[in-house]
Amino acid sequence: MTDTIHAASSPVPQFAELIGKLTLEEKVHLLTGETAFTLPGNESIGLAPLAFSDGPTGVRGLKFVGGDPVALFPNATLISGAWDDDVAEQVGTMLAKEAQRQHINVVLGPTINLHRTPLGGRLFEAYSEDPYLTGRAASSYVRGMQDQGVSACLKHLVANESETLRNFMDSRVSQDALREVYLLPFEMAAEDSHVWSMMCAYNDINGVAASENDQVQNRIVKGEWEWDGLVMSDWFATKRTVASANGGLDLVMPGPDGPWGERLVAAVRTGEVSEDTVDDHLARLLLLAQRTGALGAASGAEDRAAQMPAPDSDVRKRQLREIAVRGMTVVKNDGALPLGDGPVALIGRHATQTVNMGGGSAQVNPPYQVSIAEGMRDVLGERVTVLDGPGIRTRAVPASPAFTSDPASGTPGMEVALFAADGQELTRYHSDSPAISIGWDDDLAQTPTTAVLRAVLGNDAGPVTVGAVGGGRWRVEVAGHEISADLTFEGTDPGETMLRPPAFSEVLELPSHAELTATLALDPIDWREKLLGDPALGLAEESHLLDMSAMGLTAIVAAPAPRPDEGVIEDAARAAREAGTAVVVVGLSEEQETEAADKTTLALPGEQDELVRRVAAAAERTVVVVNAATPVLMPWLADMNAVVVVGLPGQEGGHAVAAALTGELEPTGRLVTTYPAADGQAPAWDVTPGEDLGLDYADDVFVGYRGYHAGRAAEPLFWFGHGLGYGSWEYGDATVSGSRDAALSVAVDVTSTGGRDSRETVQVYFQPAETDQPIRLVGFQGA
Repeated sequence: MTDTIHAASSPVPQFAELIGKLTLEEKVHLLTGETAFTLPGNESIGLAPLAFSDGPTGVRGLKFVGGDPVALFPNATLISGAWDDDVAEQVGTMLAKEAQRQHINVVLGPTINLHRTPLGGRLFEAYSEDPYLTGRAASSYVRGMQDQGVSACLKHLVANESETLRNFMDSRVSQDALREVYLLPFEMAAEDSHVWSMMCAYNDINGVAASENDQVQNRIVKGEWEWDGLVMSDWFATKRTVASANGGLDLVMPGPDGPWGERLVAAVRTGEVSEDTVDDHLARLLLLAQRTGALGAASGAEDRAAQMPAPDSDVRKRQLREIAVRGMTVVKNDGALPLGDGPVALIGRHATQTVNMGGGSAQVNPPYQVSIAEGMRDVLGERVTVLDGPGIRTRAVPASPAFTSDPASGTPGMEVALFAADGQELTRYHSDSPAISIGWDDDLAQTPTTAVLRAVLGNDAGPVTVGAVGGGRWRVEVAGHEISADLTFEGTDPGETMLRPPAFSEVLELPSHAELTATLALDPIDWREKLLGDPALGLAEESHLLDMSAMGLTAIVAAPAPRPDEGVIEDAARAAREAGTAVVVVGLSEEQETEAADKTTLALPGEQDELVRRVAAAAERTVVVVNAATPVLMPWLADMNAVVVVGLPGQEGGHAVAAALTGELEPTGRLVTTYPAADGQAPAWDVTPGEDLGLDYADDVFVGYRGYHAGRAAEPLFWFGHGLGYGSWEYGDATVSGSRDAALSVAVDVTSTGGRDSRETVQVYFQPAETDQPIRLVGFQGA
């Protein structure tokens, strides 16, 4: 019955001759990755290897850590925050060119899960709480990318709106909400832009693993939508062999090991999986290869790659700055913005260490990152005084690449040496970064058991924070000091070995330019024993998740020791009083906005709220810049003159924020997520599954602003769609034309009443007559 349902969408007839040349073993071999981010080719049918890359905020390439420099884009909420299809399409085109420069066939993005609860850790990768706005942005992004011959990959199919226990939790969602809300962005991109690939999620949907979900993958996506693209697994997400092959999954990633291979061949031999099903999976892969130039005639990829702009080129800088500003949102302004003449006190840890990207697989290795302090100094010169703010992190993080150098070469980064159990040196090399991955990307004859990392620190004499990141037994030696720690993994997500590894640090008194040696005795966790030993998790013996333990992030921690918060706040208030105008930059970090973890509160971390209050009490005018992609609480809002949300603005972040604050460019964004007034005041809040691993989507179709409007939560701080810009507008009467049986159109005269060029976003909402149906966005247009 499954084959009948999606037969209309199957590309098997198109590739029957090529498929017929292959044995069953050869077919199955092509359906699992060859390496972490590549697929095998087959010369006999003219199939070249394919290359995949993570891509939500930049095309990172084939290495998870330590790859070549690539452009760091503004995060997804800044792209959708422009409420402009052209911006999303431009981003898709630019990312395609970044992919072509690196010979990448498939970019793993966009992320189009919804901002169901503001606690979701990975929301910064996703566009919005609204399915229509998300679908519009995704469709435009896909069109821009695939017009260049690079495949987009929608993720994560489906109902993956939180990270807690993401590999095991069950999203329990009604059929109405599943189809009308959570699948709608996927459907829009499939129908409007004919996206070429999708990625399944880690979670279950109504009791069935996403990688095995016949209803979603076969019956709806391939059947009802008649979609001919390819569904791939998320990395290590495939849980069972037969169920995934029959449930609509076409490709298992990564490789070369996994739950298909010999197991799938055996399942076909025993009749548990039809060879026709395998042929359908392979045909979809061949169609993807054909569309991206990897099947048949030479693609000319080398010529195209040579023509692509460098990630630090002038054209990229301009594009990235303008895109970031278009999505920044002024949520309050009594005339303090744009900034006028006179001195400015720029204050906050986020001003000096601006967070330009979130954590997890969205991270890239950019050629540079501009802080807000650097951007403001470039524009205001001596008019601006920069002061630090209180700490924002509780966990130690890898050193900045600029703070460490290789003792042998003197170039930024560190020296790495890996040793086998018998003491044999396996490799010694220079890393451009003080962070590396061990195990996943290594091409070594033996598995290393010891790593030695050496670097010269860029410190002045005095207190320095030093330590290390990564699981195992550490010994750090520097300038006669020795510190050690045994770091273990506490959670149930093998991804934490890369995404949230344990860390330790201490503050030591060091001479300038101290040389540090960190020795790690690797102690790989036995995830198989740990996860299979917990029957509540329900993990299959052949689950690909169990293969994930081979990878791990390892890094040096080194940074100037921070001053006590109270003294920092006192200095900030004094500077604000002297300057008259204070710009306080607050926000979140990769601890809160990251893959593999959710937030527990929307409050700003550390003493940032106290900093804002004290500065506002001292200054004549206070502007708050929120360096975060998702909602934060603002208990000080009433006392501020202006507040602007700048998201995670990418490598040009500091220049973009400076342009927005001074009015060189107008921040014309509108919010893509409703901001609650307090913790817990949202239609959906909890991200923690119950004891049975179930998470009920009790808000049903009333997600986000729909639920607030229906009275399911207290009045929010800021509504979805809110934004001021620097202009003013007058609306005339709206007229509706068309009929109930045809498309309706709405027209309204909008007149600019401000004294400068500006941009307004006209938003159209529909309120059904049925009392059990929510209001919903049905259209928007920039003016």
